Amino acid sequence: MFQTPFLRPERSARQVFEWAIRQAIFADKIGFSEYWIGEHATLNWEGIPSPELVIAAAALQTSRIKFGPLAHLLPYHHPATLAIQTAWLSQILEGRYMLGVATGAYPTDAALRGISDLSKNHPMMLEAIDIMERVWKGEPFQFEGTYWDAGFPEADGKKKLRDVRPWGGSMQMAMTGLSAPSPSISFAGQHGFIPASVYAGNDFLRSHFQTYREKMEEAGRPSDRLMHRVVRDVIVAETDEEARKMAIDGGIGLAWDEYIRPTYERFGVLKHLVHDPSMDLTKVDAEYLAEHVWIVGSVETVRQKMDAWIDDLGGPFGTLLIYSHDYIDNPEPWEHSMQLLVNEVVPKLATSAEVEAA
Repeated sequence: MFQTPFLRPERSARQVFEWAIRQAIFADKIGFSEYWIGEHATLNWEGIPSPELVIAAAALQTSRIKFGPLAHLLPYHHPATLAIQTAWLSQILEGRYMLGVATGAYPTDAALRGISDLSKNHPMMLEAIDIMERVWKGEPFQFEGTYWDAGFPEADGKKKLRDVRPWGGSMQMAMTGLSAPSPSISFAGQHGFIPASVYAGNDFLRSHFQTYREKMEEAGRPSDRLMHRVVRDVIVAETDEEARKMAIDGGIGLAWDEYIRPTYERFGVLKHLVHDPSMDLTKVDAEYLAEHVWIVGSVETVRQKMDAWIDDLGGPFGTLLIYSHDYIDNPEPWEHSMQLLVNEVVPKLATSAEVEAA
């Protein structure tokens, strides 16, 4: 699950927090493998500024599922502080923690930190990663950078410093891609990070798969498509009609109309979602998406759509991340959809045997 979250702006902070934790606990209970949480300071539909609080609150109420921010926006944190914070969370979760990082793409989040030139965000991210990786070694250093100064102190012989290394000694990291070609996916491949792609059509995804493979090979690393995460909307119900109604008239449809559509237009993603190039983009509504873009339907319909989708991609990838949406007022059908996906759809996919063998 990717808990962006897409929750209505009128939801209180407590409602957003409680929903995120409820979803984490339920996802763990029914067998989801990963739970990622977005970070945004000013966006009214994506109201979690501190994903680490959700992770911490869910850590002791879950036992199997892995957590990660997707992503911490590195230009907006002092990297040494964030390195200590994330390493501690990885120690608390004892291996159930992954760290997603990003540059930050929204001007209002940047303006809050006094940044008006977002072109500096990419070099800031690179410098931040360098500092964080130095801190995680737990060895003395002093660094004077373009954007930050940092260091790790010498141990006093009379008083040892605590272990600040991530659980297992290293941090598994991830980056998301929302464009094609994607500089973030390139960076992930160069550094061996997990690549996470927001779905915007199969050509879009194939571009990400290709970019990641090329950059991994250039870096001398084996290219494993099972590393890839893909974020997509999925709704499963007892019948096609129930699933369509839940999508079109529910949280997904509302989020699309009021928030996601303008966002996708801004980032140039919308055009990649339509199957017909002659399609008038102003007519891409929830009904069109439920038929052509979202994976919506009964167990058998969703299974067929997913098999066809994966077949067209040329085979399976690593992990499907479903968006979480605003079903706070009536969570049972939404949670039933999650259960059907885990228990009824995935085990019957033609590609399941291929993934297990791989």
